[in-house]
Amino acid sequence: MNVESELEKGNFVVGECLKCKKIVWPPSEYCNRCFGNVSIKEGPLQGKIIEFSKQGNDYFCLVEFNENVKIIGKIADDIPQINQSVMVKKCGIQNGDYFFEFTSN
Repeated sequence: MNVESELEKGNFVVGECLKCKKIVWPPSEYCNRCFGNVSIKEGPLQGKIIEFSKQGNDYFCLVEFNENVKIIGKIADDIPQINQSVMVKKCGIQNGDYFFEFTSN
């Protein structure tokens, strides 16, 4: 089981170092701090918007989780605001790329 296979199923997971417990993002087999092995765990579902932009009628946000995981995704509702709390609504892999969708909570 790995991050990509879980994302393909729609499960948001992150890597965690078995040695130093650092959250490893983007996904990797080894920790970038201590080079320990990484296992996967359920990702934090709630984060905050730190940046956003608009393309056409869609808004895209940079969302920070646990101060070290930053993910870009589409927001499903409302006009986003900086520091707004959001949750991962949907995630997966499409055409070889990760995708994330957020919703206000």
